[in-house]
Amino acid sequence: MKPMLAAAALVVLASPAFAAGEFAQGSEATSWGLLGEEKARFEAVVVDVLCELTGDCPADCGGGGRYLGLRRAADGALVLANKNLQAVFTGAVEELLPYCGKTVEVDGLLVGEPEMTPAKVYQVQRLREPGGEWHKADHWTKAWDESHPELAGVEGRWYRKDPRVMGEIEADGYLGLGLATDAEFIDYLFEE
Repeated sequence: MKPMLAAAALVVLASPAFAAGEFAQGSEATSWGLLGEEKARFEAVVVDVLCELTGDCPADCGGGGRYLGLRRAADGALVLANKNLQAVFTGAVEELLPYCGKTVEVDGLLVGEPEMTPAKVYQVQRLREPGGEWHKADHWTKAWDESHPELAGVEGRWYRKDPRVMGEIEADGYLGLGLATDAEFIDYLFEE
């Protein structure tokens, strides 16, 4: 990331709009006990974050290949949608993409500590179009299963059989530091 772009991102994302409890009214979000967690329910437009920061704006928010966020209606703050309701840190794009450029109401958790991160990120637990029915934000693994039917009969969780994950492990090892480092680490763990 270019230094000027990084600085602009920090200015936008470090806005003081995240006062404790400011958006908690009416929230039915479930606590996860995460650092700096606060419930937050608000209306926002679903946006392509890279488009917001740079002006590089492909059609349909990049078709699922870009990071999506929420431009909050109350104050215009750009809120980074980091995950959905599921335990793994995935899913926000899957949940938000059908609403690209549209206004939604979201309910979930803002997470993070100002002393440690420039801004809080958002966990979408449920969403709806204004006035519509709420639905749980838990579609990521279902969508993964549908896009990988050839792996349906393979034992294990999605990340233990995902071709992209397995490719990264084969190339750089489990630690991401190379296969030789993995071998040394495994030897160290199982030394007698």
